[in-house]
Amino acid sequence: MNKILVTGGSGQVGKELQQILPGATYISSKEYNLTVEKDVNAILSNKFDTVIHLAARVGGIIDNINYPADYFADNALMNTLMLNYAVKYNVKRFIGVLSTCIYPDKVKSYPMKESMLHDGPPTPTNFSYGISKRAMAVHIDAINEQYNKKYCYVIPSNLYGIYDKFDEKSHFVAALVKKIYDAKKSNKDSITLYGSGLPLRQFMNAKDLAIILKRMIDEDVTESFNVASKDNFSINDIAEIALKACGCEHFSIEYDGTKPDGQYRKDVSTEKMDSLFSNLQFISLEKGIKEVYNKLYEDNITSR
Repeated sequence: MNKILVTGGSGQVGKELQQILPGATYISSKEYNLTVEKDVNAILSNKFDTVIHLAARVGGIIDNINYPADYFADNALMNTLMLNYAVKYNVKRFIGVLSTCIYPDKVKSYPMKESMLHDGPPTPTNFSYGISKRAMAVHIDAINEQYNKKYCYVIPSNLYGIYDKFDEKSHFVAALVKKIYDAKKSNKDSITLYGSGLPLRQFMNAKDLAIILKRMIDEDVTESFNVASKDNFSINDIAEIALKACGCEHFSIEYDGTKPDGQYRKDVSTEKMDSLFSNLQFISLEKGIKEVYNKLYEDNITSR
């Protein structure tokens, strides 16, 4: 029997995994602080066969700008400790979940392939986070070389889903849906977004990533690869798709040019992923955003 541990079990991908991988052990920061060595030792001493490491300190662009030291230290500590103790307790399979933020800020050609990971520094707006997560890829590759392991990592594009947070640490789509919801509730007919609306992004539903992680285990995939939808929309395109999904096509979109845009583009190649899996189908952005909006609406109705 494959004994599986999932860190970050209360996050959006962890909650999606619980629906399709119910037999695994799911932990969150409420039970274990993975930046503390004794906590990491305590959980991994239970001798798991497989670890899916989702846990991370994550947040929006402003939070990354305001707390760069915290983002670096927390992620570097938990990733290093998790990998060191996985080796110590002879974990057979370790899947680290990274982010396309680890890729260079600018490259000569797009979409970016896995081989381009070290072709330049990450974008300045989340440099600390990007370097800390890139370091996990380096650590995993080094462990495989030194200890003859088959550890691996996936590099997903920007994520969204029904279990995202709707606060100051929310990701872009959740923050966008919350803006639309609040504007609609206040009888306004416009929303304001940061920057220019020009940057390009690949967005993927957390449910799709969960499915791929499960397939990696079921199909014994030990390669490291990008995970993304082929769609690469501008921020303005995404906002318009969201307005349509939320029934607010008549809203206008305004942009606050005093706020940063972030990285202009960071789309990644899906060529390797496509070679590893057959019959991949991703949830459309419009359908996924509609699900997020409906979840936010339902949560607010039931909390009254």
